[in-house]
Amino acid sequence: MHFLLPGERWGQPMAGMAKVLIPIPARDFDPTEVAVPWRSLTLLGHQVMFATPDGRPGQADALMLTGQGLDPWGWMPGLKRLPLIGRALRANPEARAAYAEMAQSPAFRQPLAWDAVDAGAFDGLILPGGHQARGMTEYLESPVVQALAIAFFQAGKPVGAICHGVLAAARARDPATGRSVLYGRKTTALTWSLERSAARLGGFGRFWDPHYYRTYREQPGEPAGYMSVQQEVTRALSSPADFLDVAPDAPDRARKTSGLTRDSDADPSPAWVVSDRAYVSARWPGDAHLFAKTFAALLTP
Repeated sequence: MHFLLPGERWGQPMAGMAKVLIPIPARDFDPTEVAVPWRSLTLLGHQVMFATPDGRPGQADALMLTGQGLDPWGWMPGLKRLPLIGRALRANPEARAAYAEMAQSPAFRQPLAWDAVDAGAFDGLILPGGHQARGMTEYLESPVVQALAIAFFQAGKPVGAICHGVLAAARARDPATGRSVLYGRKTTALTWSLERSAARLGGFGRFWDPHYYRTYREQPGEPAGYMSVQQEVTRALSSPADFLDVAPDAPDRARKTSGLTRDSDADPSPAWVVSDRAYVSARWPGDAHLFAKTFAALLTP
């Protein structure tokens, strides 16, 4: 439960605090990547507002909330309620609790419409991810969302992007340069290693829908991983070296790269976050807490 800080009112930031926008699709966004930053920022007194395609409340990817449907028996109405693999792949208890709280907040229940957003009225932008193509492609391919990203980058305001949200930023091309807003910046995003591992596990557990974890897939003649988040983002950068993954000698490298360990408020060691000026990026839900804290540090009271 969120307790109001001294001087705070629902829907209004405390004096000197920032106003942050989180655009989301109508459905299938990742619950952790939205709810954990929302909770972190609101507890600091910042105002977080949401925007959806039509101004109606969005719905997270239900599989990531319940874990139901991620096991080989997940297609069976009765047995699907007994997740095994799904328990490991779904959002963890802390993230699910944050999502339940967020879903009842006035800001989430009364979002703006994408095309009604005035970028100048906000101090920062967060671009979350999600992987289920059914709902995510509208968001990832939206010229309106891309225009918002361009506006924030041009204004030098803090921008945070995590997982597939980095892809939304990479596709935003500044009309002044014709290049991605990420051109000339260091970034990370969902790595091909993590995406491939999830796809393999998902293909086993959800065999009737083996491409659930691959939002975009390679066409005949394209090498493996060509349409992965990492490779598309890298193609938008000024140099492949600007895409940063965990170094071989990094402390806690095994925990950072396993795809099995997630960070928390108390333990950021499994997370990998990249900062470049007023831009912060992260790879997957397991980085969400450190990502949120790093983004919050960019907000100027």
